[in-house]
Amino acid sequence: MSSIKKGLLVTTLGAGVNALLATVKIATGLIGNSYALVADGIESTTDVISSVITWTGLRISTKPADQCHPYGHGKAESIAAAVVSAALLGAAALIAVQSIREILNPHHAPAWFTLPVLVGVVATKETLYRLASRVGTSIDSTAVKCDAWHHRSDAITSAAAFVGISIALIGGPGYESADDWAALAACGIIAFNGWRLLRNAMNEMMDADVSEQLHQQVRELSADVSGVVRIEKCRIRKSGLGYLVDIHVEVDGDMSVKGGHKIAHDVGEKLKSSPLRVKDVLVHIEPATKESDKDDAESSR
Repeated sequence: MSSIKKGLLVTTLGAGVNALLATVKIATGLIGNSYALVADGIESTTDVISSVITWTGLRISTKPADQCHPYGHGKAESIAAAVVSAALLGAAALIAVQSIREILNPHHAPAWFTLPVLVGVVATKETLYRLASRVGTSIDSTAVKCDAWHHRSDAITSAAAFVGISIALIGGPGYESADDWAALAACGIIAFNGWRLLRNAMNEMMDADVSEQLHQQVRELSADVSGVVRIEKCRIRKSGLGYLVDIHVEVDGDMSVKGGHKIAHDVGEKLKSSPLRVKDVLVHIEPATKESDKDDAESSR
């Protein structure tokens, strides 16, 4: 199965499960008098929206380059990740505000039957997180990773609600707002991860540098092409689920234009056919300097 299909499949699955859980949690929370569970259901509703945004971003990112978008539509995936991360921050703010309202306005203790519902929610959402996180990492999709954290944030708020409701039921009168305090505490964790994921998405949108490991792999593959004397510069930026490479290759200065063109073509093809998910390569051919020749001679000793 292709990378994009894996991402779309796990996103669609997440949206369906979130819609079901949101309905169950809001209904149970209203009947069982637990705002923490209602807030959890609202957060699941935002998860449905985020999954739709992620799915849309992935679909758009696969569109080929055209006259208006010569580098393709890969940035749609990063934009989707930024929107989903912002939604995560918004969900944390919404839950925090409503939790404070409930703390300031005491209410009846939650019903005991909200606890088994929360146990099932935590197990389901943590399973979805692990699945989406594994897929997001394997296809290197920031949007899918953000969607995965929406699942985990749901698991965190549900776990916090479980603790809070348990305290309220065990503590009795005076502890009715324990589940609201638990929901408020969970907001800090959700907000932190929302900001972390938003920062990563913004870095991709601004063409931040990639890992040193990827740089090293690109350089080694390029240097292994026959006729390449040395790799001078190498710039890499992420676009969707792949990478765009701008590389300066030094060759014999007395080589013909035709020979230099062949080497550039070979470098580009080797990178694009590698497992590194390189989508496009711009190769600049430079004449090898005396320092390059010297370095090459010393490395061969």
